[in-house]
Amino acid sequence: MSDLLKRITVNPKQCGGRPCIRGMRIRVSDVLDLFAAGLSAEEILEDLPDLEMDDVRASLVYAARKLNHPVLVA
Repeated sequence: MSDLLKRITVNPKQCGGRPCIRGMRIRVSDVLDLFAAGLSAEEILEDLPDLEMDDVRASLVYAARKLNHPVLVA
């Protein structure tokens, strides 16, 4: 899975520093928003032809890792 995460890039001069796919101006959040809107992975790839299936997978892995952090409750 760490190989998939190499597809996610962060550049402070691009897209406001938000995580993008392979240096393109396609943000991880764009992919996630399309999933949330009910599109399948195949439909996302049709809508964004520069993406590959591993880019879609990388977006999901990235989001899962970002959300899976310990929360300390005082």
